[in-house]
Parts: sequence; structure tokens; C-alpha cells
Amino acid sequence: MNRWRTYGAIVALGALAWTGTAGAEPPAQAQREIRSLMDALPASGCRFQRNGKWYDGGAARDHLQRKYDYLLRRGLVDGPEQFIERAASRSSVSGKAYRVACPGQPERTAAEWFGERLQGLRRHGTVSP
Repeated sequence: MNRWRTYGAIVALGALAWTGTAGAEPPAQAQREIRSLMDALPASGCRFQRNGKWYDGGAARDHLQRKYDYLLRRGLVDGPEQFIERAASRSSVSGKAYRVACPGQPERTAAEWFGERLQGLRRHGTVSP
């Protein structure tokens, strides 16, 4: 009987430890950077390609917000680099890379585009369009 109590306590502690990390939010600075990155897309006038179809920045932002919320609930993103890698780079359904096309600039991967925005944000305190 004592062995079952020990086993139950171990399971309970494991579950408690797991729920303590699942859904944990990133630090405030990381949240601000992620929000700035998501807001940069609609403000840029760029288009966003997902699974072969082009979307305006607002629709792209909404999609990325849903993916970010999903990752947050599972404790799978704790900073902007993970946001870019896990939410803003490729489709979780098809595996195809997202692409960004901005007026007067060559088309590129979304990972490159967001990475450049993150560098600018950290260097200058603002996201360049």
C-alpha cells in the first residue's frame, strides 16, 4: 500500500511540474518583441505567402497570432527567435516555407524577413517596414 502512495505522489509531482511550464508566458521583453514583429507585417505593405496563396499583412498577422497562441498554450515559445522558427517560418500543415513580398524588394522567406526585423528592433528599438 505504501508503494502506491509513493507512486501516486511521484505522478502528482510530475503533473504539477509539467503544468507549471505548459502555458507559461515569455518574459515581458520577449512578448513586446513578438508583438512588434507581428504588427510589422500589416504596417509594411508587404504580402505574405502561405501554402502557395498570398495574403495581405492583416490576414497574415491574424494567422500568426493563432499559431503563437497555440504555441503559448503548450509552453513552446519563450522568445522571438522561437516565434520566428516555430510560428512565422513555415506551415505546420504542409511544411512549406512562408514567403514575404514587399514593394520594390525581392521576394524572400518569412524567416529572413522576420529575422531582419528582429535585428532592427534590437539595434534601433523599432521595427523597420
